[in-house]
Amino acid sequence: MPANYDKIAKVYDFISRLVYGNALVNAQVWLLKYVPANSRILIVGGGTGWILEKFAAIHSNGLIIDYVESSAKMIALSQKRKYQENEVNFINVAIENYTTTNKYDVILTPFLFDNFTADKIQILFTQLNALLKPTGTWLYADFMYDKQKSPLWQKVLLKTMYFFFKLTSDIETQELVSMDVYFKTAGYNKMERETWFFNFIQSVAFQKS
Repeated sequence: MPANYDKIAKVYDFISRLVYGNALVNAQVWLLKYVPANSRILIVGGGTGWILEKFAAIHSNGLIIDYVESSAKMIALSQKRKYQENEVNFINVAIENYTTTNKYDVILTPFLFDNFTADKIQILFTQLNALLKPTGTWLYADFMYDKQKSPLWQKVLLKTMYFFFKLTSDIETQELVSMDVYFKTAGYNKMERETWFFNFIQSVAFQKS
């Protein structure tokens, strides 16, 4: 079964800010400067939808956004957001079950891949890569952890986080997979990267080539 955040949808943002402050928000907002006007965008796992208002603050119209989210309660919260004159299509389905003929200028995956095992990530990455137009932009934000270099507190926090989300949302993995090899193998160019929360969170803008 795909992970589902229905049980904690109403408190998800509160919990994330309690632990990480504004780091998760900043990591995503920082990427939005790479969103061109009048583009078609795929957001995968957008949570409560606050990101839609951040998009609207930059582009008040002209965007077509397909918003794929597996949690019905997250979708319900997202539909209440003020996204101005942009077109937002809310799609309540797990990304692994999402099918479309659309091709996208931009794909945003905020804290998505930390939910999956390496085998599932390969399938999802291939699926999403096929949906992105040539020279399109992939905006990636997620946790980062190096077993050899990262401090102990990051290991403890990561294990605690995975334990919590296993209990509440039934995520399928208990280990963070590095995404570098997937983007590198697929030939993506890293345009810019920023880190947050003492190098525990990263934002990367990739261009497909």
